[in-house]
Amino acid sequence: KQPGALKRKLHSPHGNPPVKRQRKPSLNTFRKGATEADTREKGNPPQKPAPRKQLTDNRNESQKSKPFIKTSSLFKNNPDIPEIHRKAVQQVQENVFTTDSFSQLDLHPHLISTINTVLNISSMTSVQKQTIPVLLQGRDALVRSQTGSGKTLAYGIPLVQSLQGMESKIQRSDGPYALVLVPTRELALQSFDTVQKLLKPFTWIVPGVLMGGEKRKSEKARLRKGINILISTPGRLVDHIKSTECIHFRRTQWLIIDEADRILDLGFEKDVTVILNTLNAHRETRQNVLLSATLTEGVTRLADISLNDPVSISIADEVQKVLKPASQKDREASSSSNCTEQENFAVPEKLKQYFVMVPSKLRLVTLAAFILGKCKFEKHHKMIIFFSSCEQVEFYYDLLVKVLAGGPELEQPGHSSPSSVSLQFLRLHGDMDQEERTEVFQEFLKSKTGVLLCTDVAARGLDLPRVTWIIQCNAPASPAEYIHRIGRTARIGCHGNSLLVLAPSEAGYVSLLASHKINVSEMKMEKVLTSLMKDDRFKLHRPGRKKSCGTNPQEVRERATVLQTKFENHVHSSEGTVRWAKKALQSFLCAYTTYPRNLKHIFHIKSLHLGHVAKSFGLRDAPQNLTALPAAGSKKKTKPRPKRSDLLKKTHGRRRLAEILRSEYSSGMDSKVRRKKKR
Repeated sequence: KQPGALKRKLHSPHGNPPVKRQRKPSLNTFRKGATEADTREKGNPPQKPAPRKQLTDNRNESQKSKPFIKTSSLFKNNPDIPEIHRKAVQQVQENVFTTDSFSQLDLHPHLISTINTVLNISSMTSVQKQTIPVLLQGRDALVRSQTGSGKTLAYGIPLVQSLQGMESKIQRSDGPYALVLVPTRELALQSFDTVQKLLKPFTWIVPGVLMGGEKRKSEKARLRKGINILISTPGRLVDHIKSTECIHFRRTQWLIIDEADRILDLGFEKDVTVILNTLNAHRETRQNVLLSATLTEGVTRLADISLNDPVSISIADEVQKVLKPASQKDREASSSSNCTEQENFAVPEKLKQYFVMVPSKLRLVTLAAFILGKCKFEKHHKMIIFFSSCEQVEFYYDLLVKVLAGGPELEQPGHSSPSSVSLQFLRLHGDMDQEERTEVFQEFLKSKTGVLLCTDVAARGLDLPRVTWIIQCNAPASPAEYIHRIGRTARIGCHGNSLLVLAPSEAGYVSLLASHKINVSEMKMEKVLTSLMKDDRFKLHRPGRKKSCGTNPQEVRERATVLQTKFENHVHSSEGTVRWAKKALQSFLCAYTTYPRNLKHIFHIKSLHLGHVAKSFGLRDAPQNLTALPAAGSKKKTKPRPKRSDLLKKTHGRRRLAEILRSEYSSGMDSKVRRKKKR
């Protein structure tokens, strides 16, 4: 009996007849497989077995597609992208260049030849044509003109002309004859470079620059030797006024405040007041010039206290007067009190402005696809990308360098032409050392291509040549700030483009820009993502797949998912990168709460989905322990929002931000975790 039972067991494991008995050649292999399955399952209830080949194929396919399961929902559960219906507005545009040359002005011949040969400029811009004659007459001036219109030369040329023509020749030891205030260190360096070029024939006039981050000792030594044209940031100059004995303004005849609105935005109003009081104490009569691209209440107030019977020069207003009929002018004159609220901004003529609606989940892959499309597969593009915080700049810089500009191991063999083009990424923000900031600024200045990730530290006054694209990943807090950011491209008559990235909930920002005569046209997200089809690093390899032809939407989505997975794998490769991602996310949320009250209907933190926003930072899920992190950049204590006093009473010190974020996202967090934290 036993041998018979053994035979029956071999023939059919569970008493059923063998499934593939009729196929004699494969009988032994099938029996082997059956006995192996038997030992694994050990008495499970009988099920209808599938063919072994199909099982192995399914297993192989599941293993290959396993890494992409985590991001398979990239294109699901996203909010609908709204249709933007708005009227096209006529933008205010300035004619940048005129037909007039510098030789028509009463300037020193050496100065004219320097402008023509060293600076390679032959004709004046509109702002220069109107400003230079007024300043040569010795009048005070309030100058308002678009970014990139040549305002530095508009004050630099008359300044050099008046100083070189003084009866008693200027000595270095005389001290400052002119003081130029600028908001940022990079703009100070740039203005210094321009003035230095203008002074090439007049070697006895010495320019100098003072700015934060440099050694005070070396600056004091320079002040002791003597500086005739002093270019400085307000904070550092006040520092020297208080601590450096040798600094004096007895002979100061010029005060120039460049980018006045930005100086006030950065909180330098008290410093400017200290500087004005110091100047007035030494010498009351001087020539004052205030320059700005936008005219805010603060600039008007500063003009009232610093300018004496000024000539107001506004290029955009001149253009509007020409365009508008007389009846409309009269109507606008009656409502001039409202002008600061609905201010119309001048936009460079050759600047094309776009916006793209992107759900939060897809922001990272869309940004990466855009960078690849412009800087890798098209030639001669130079790009600046603006973020709202230093932590985001640092995080995205590291992420994009590691994933997009990754080493040769990421490149596919046999693809040399488009894939071998290396992407160069640079970063610039206020938390960097001054030496590193200067180095990055100079490197980006000289390079023909590259991507600069930065905060608003680079949004004002900087003349970075050949910049073709400005990307704004986080919308600016005001239309004026938007104008300053896009003003880094299309400078002095060159062509340029700008792209504003908005979430579907932020669609109202387009109408806000239109109300200020800023016209932006829509770019579709799907069109941006198609550039991933050119890069085979993000191809999803599946057996039996035919070669892709054209831009198949399904394959575009698959490639976007592969790219998102690469980002997530890098972020989750170590605890340190996860911590950085959470810090960057936290700084983004903090910045999102700081939009002014009149924009809260467009940018409200409750309109964000925390899990979707986390995807744009390479995090796979909404971080549960986000609130336990120390606030990114916690050295600077943030002031609480005024209308949340009832919420803030419950919180103490470092937990303040935690409670705010937890209350905002209470619906998206696990209730058990919340109960534990309350206990």
